[in-house]
Amino acid sequence: MRLQFGRHKKVDRKVKSREKKRGILIAALIVGIPVVGLLAVYIAGLGRYQSCFLNGTVIDEIDVSGMTISQLEEQIGEYSLRVIERQPDGTTLEEEIPGKEIGISYISTEPLEAVLQGQNRFLWFIKQNTDYRTDEPPFYDDAALEKKIGELRGFQKEFIEEPKDAYIADYVPGKGFELAAEKQGNRLNREKTMEAIKAAVNGLEKQVDLDAAGCYEEPDITTEDAELKKTYEKLCNYTNTAITYTFGTERETLDADTVAGWIVLDGQEAQLDREAVKEYVSSLRKRHDTIFRRREFQTSYGETVTIDTGDYGWWMDVGQEMEELIGQLERGESGERVPVYRQTAASHEDPDYGDSYVEINLTAQHLFLYQNGECVLESDFVSGNPSRGNQTPDGIYGITYKERNATLNGENYRTPVSYWMPFNNNVGMHDASWRTEFGRNIYMTNGSHGCINLPYAVAQEIYGYVEKGTPVVCYHLPGTEPEPLPEILPEEEPGLEPVEQGVQTGEQEQGVQTGEQEPGAQTGEAQQPDAQTRETSEPGTEPREVTL
Repeated sequence: MRLQFGRHKKVDRKVKSREKKRGILIAALIVGIPVVGLLAVYIAGLGRYQSCFLNGTVIDEIDVSGMTISQLEEQIGEYSLRVIERQPDGTTLEEEIPGKEIGISYISTEPLEAVLQGQNRFLWFIKQNTDYRTDEPPFYDDAALEKKIGELRGFQKEFIEEPKDAYIADYVPGKGFELAAEKQGNRLNREKTMEAIKAAVNGLEKQVDLDAAGCYEEPDITTEDAELKKTYEKLCNYTNTAITYTFGTERETLDADTVAGWIVLDGQEAQLDREAVKEYVSSLRKRHDTIFRRREFQTSYGETVTIDTGDYGWWMDVGQEMEELIGQLERGESGERVPVYRQTAASHEDPDYGDSYVEINLTAQHLFLYQNGECVLESDFVSGNPSRGNQTPDGIYGITYKERNATLNGENYRTPVSYWMPFNNNVGMHDASWRTEFGRNIYMTNGSHGCINLPYAVAQEIYGYVEKGTPVVCYHLPGTEPEPLPEILPEEEPGLEPVEQGVQTGEQEQGVQTGEQEPGAQTGEAQQPDAQTRETSEPGTEPREVTL
């Protein structure tokens, strides 16, 4: 039994020795086989790159990686350039320029062989990234290439659509202005196209996209053009501005179609036709102004008289209103608008003089003062003396201003008054404390220089009611003549002083106001008084002088 056990131990040692040798062999094989394989690949590559160019080699802009000289020549011989062009509708088409038709080839392969021989083949497995330039790149017939380029469809007249600039389309009622986009078209720039295609052929590129290469003529103005956008916004500003004129209860809306007709476009400049705007404002004036218009006036005597003289009423300032309207449109400010007036009236409704006014019956020599439709005062008066050509004119006027303690200067008189209320140039109402009688037919032979002479208390009361612009209606009404006085004693105005010859003292009370008048105005511009007489004096101040 012992001998058997000893024999078994001896066998185990031999087994272990064999297993160890086997492991060493396997490890050697594991390591050796790849090394041998890599070595075989390296050797094969070393052999291959004896006749072909290393990876990363570029010769005259041609990537020749892994190519032999003969393969390169063969590729050049089969070379064709695909040209991508833009059609009028924006889609593309492709045309070919075969290398054979432009005679592309190498005149000599010696420069290529020199590059090949100069390579470090032992490092063939490393990308070289080397760029060589030879004196003899691929040759092609330049004239033949230019001929082929000229035959492209992009240069054919029937195929070409010109580029068009973006623009502002004409105004369309109900829609407004529209910004029309530019059109690219497909007109080629010959010089840029030649340059792009020759560069592609020189590099033996497979295709060239003429659009991407920037070969097409572009519009000069696009929808992104700052000036075009500014003009478009200005036009929209004009036509989107809603302005409503108010004339009392009446409304007139300035619509977009009307404004669009005023716009003048000069290139990319937009502006309003001033004459057209003025014509529109004038049309408003004609429809709504009441100055110098005939009126039917219901007298306190129950009869109606026609008033067709005087300068009372609405009077629009056409020039200033035109300027302000243009400014509002330029700013794009919508809203209601009240016109600029030279002169206003009491009401836009009929009658425009409202229900607060002074009614003067020159025939009856009697006046009435109405406030809010109620007669609050009436009185006799003495008007201008017709026998001396100083008759008081009829018509409807507005109080120009009112003044305390004024001195009225005429051709041969100076008359101080306490209450002065002019309404027709220098014709006005005032107190006449030197008179003891009023009314009847006094005015026929002992009348004023044209003014309405009133009892002191009456002038004082009227002065407290009226303001600048209060209507004064003067008229003649046959059948209301007063009973004549049997005898009229002369009552001279106080303060009569001789006037030196050669000294100008102004016009008579009924005359034309001194100074220039507004063209077309019947009684001066908006009844503005002379600067000397415009201020209102307070009681107790020094009397002022008014030249009549």
